[in-house]
Amino acid sequence: MSNISILIGTMLGASEYVADRLTEVLEPQHKVTNHLAPNLADLNAAQEQTWIICTSTHGAGDFPDNINGFVESLKEQSPDLSKISYAVCALGDSNYDTFCQAGKTIDQLLEQLGAHRIAAAHLIDVSLGDLPEDSAESWLANWKDQLN
Repeated sequence: MSNISILIGTMLGASEYVADRLTEVLEPQHKVTNHLAPNLADLNAAQEQTWIICTSTHGAGDFPDNINGFVESLKEQSPDLSKISYAVCALGDSNYDTFCQAGKTIDQLLEQLGAHRIAAAHLIDVSLGDLPEDSAESWLANWKDQLN
């Protein structure tokens, strides 16, 4: 059983719905905690764990307000994340040139800080009209067996 933290970045709630679906799929085999206002100090990055980041992109490629402080802490403190395994599920609208930019940015940042990517970032285009939760669940099914 793995300890999994789902870090949510949302403005209108879609990323939170995705996180809830991923939690439902993972909970029978894992301990999952959702963080709607992630705080680096609360996550104990020195302990082995898995982070799944579910974030939308706001404005011109920006992070939603509720996860922005977490991202700034990562940038300012540059913690050693070598004990963290992670995956990113990003929501965006492909009609914008900053499509899923927040997800792409945090994926690069976590890798630079030494975290280990479990799966390629999943970029969900919400303009297609499909439920993002369904797309995220299919993505998770491809790699969830790698979790301890």
